[in-house]
Amino acid sequence: MGDDLGKDAGAELAGDDLAAVEKLQKSYQAIREELGKIIVGQEEVLEQLLICIFARGHCLLIGVPGLAKTLMISSLAKTLSLSFNRIQFTPDLMPSDITGTEVIQEDKTTGERKFQFLKGPIFASIILADEINRTPPKTQAALLEAMQEHQVTAGGTRHKLDEPFFVLATQNPIEQEGTYPLPEAQLDRFMFNILVDYPSEDEEFEIMKRTTTVQTVELEPLLSGEEILRLQDIVRKVPIADHVTRYAMRLTRATRLRTPDAPDFVKEWLSWGAGPRACQYLILGGKARALLHGRHHVSTEDIRGVAHPVLRHRIITNFNAEAEGITPDKIIDRLLEYVEAQPAAASA
Repeated sequence: MGDDLGKDAGAELAGDDLAAVEKLQKSYQAIREELGKIIVGQEEVLEQLLICIFARGHCLLIGVPGLAKTLMISSLAKTLSLSFNRIQFTPDLMPSDITGTEVIQEDKTTGERKFQFLKGPIFASIILADEINRTPPKTQAALLEAMQEHQVTAGGTRHKLDEPFFVLATQNPIEQEGTYPLPEAQLDRFMFNILVDYPSEDEEFEIMKRTTTVQTVELEPLLSGEEILRLQDIVRKVPIADHVTRYAMRLTRATRLRTPDAPDFVKEWLSWGAGPRACQYLILGGKARALLHGRHHVSTEDIRGVAHPVLRHRIITNFNAEAEGITPDKIIDRLLEYVEAQPAAASA
């Protein structure tokens, strides 16, 4: 398949769009430099977060405590000039604690009483839903509804959320007792599942130097909310060739056990495969990644670059895989090799 660009995919981006994309590419490098003042390493995580934001998606972030997840998101919000709220999910958290509630207010002059809606913490552009698996399904559903509809309903009245709107939910991979794991249908609403790993030895040494001394860092805003909304629209205009679209489809369809496209190792290790939303997010993620890397067309390399965060929470391993220590990421590696080795369809 190679790294062919999608140059047969219709119209090029317009002149104004190209100027905005050029600013995005410069801003991307500047954002990395700005966050580098505070965050050590985690460049791949940052890239995947930005891809998700510009593709108008939401993220699920998996990592043990102490890896600067909250600091990274709050710092990113500052560089993007966006409002930021952190919601700590607990077993006693109620839906109204997230969305807001109606209270009775009395007009001092007339004595008239009426309901007034008090906005909850979800009314911000970037929401960090910390440890979402620690709260009951009813409260999880309130957040997931807002993610899908970009609005909340209280007392029969709909309240639009701030735009752009981006939810980043974290799950702690340890201490799973007393938690409420998100069901597969709700996991599917997250565009990316991003793994945050431990730092390298050199990175951890630099972290120790920075965090055990007095340090004051001011971050510079680099993009506005209006610019981000425009860039989100431009991402969807990025042309993609039919053969690149089919590459994404073949990768997704190969995860489904009951289709002829499924290889033997998928039938052996998976109990459930990815749905059409996975292919949509592979394409949108590929478009955003192409722009961040300075290209105006999507390549198969872009699809491969987002395959792991898109697919790792959409394929369900079975007992055989768990017994053999086969993780979703290992299966995705095999899938990428399998699809690369298969000849593309003649229509591609």
